[in-house]
Amino acid sequence: MEIRTAQKLAWENKTAKGFNTTDVPLEFGLLNAEVGEAFTAWRKRLPDFGEELADVFLYLAALAEMNDIDLGHEVAQKIEKNARREYRRDEQGVPVRVREG
Repeated sequence: MEIRTAQKLAWENKTAKGFNTTDVPLEFGLLNAEVGEAFTAWRKRLPDFGEELADVFLYLAALAEMNDIDLGHEVAQKIEKNARREYRRDEQGVPVRVREG
């Protein structure tokens, strides 16, 4: 499924069910809670880890929709930018950016 399509379907579900569609700080808080649930599912090796990651995406998609952002477009641009960046490892082996994308 395309990101833009998923974003629109997630938004339609929120509006149809009467979920939050205007309170951006609340949506960030709910997104944070979903990230915590996904981490717990991963850490405990729970079978719903994938579903929890999907919840993270859906809250992120809602934030994008609330702010008129085409998340698919932004992701594509960011992937291209990251591909152009160059890194070298420091003395501790940590990658350090040496050229911006």
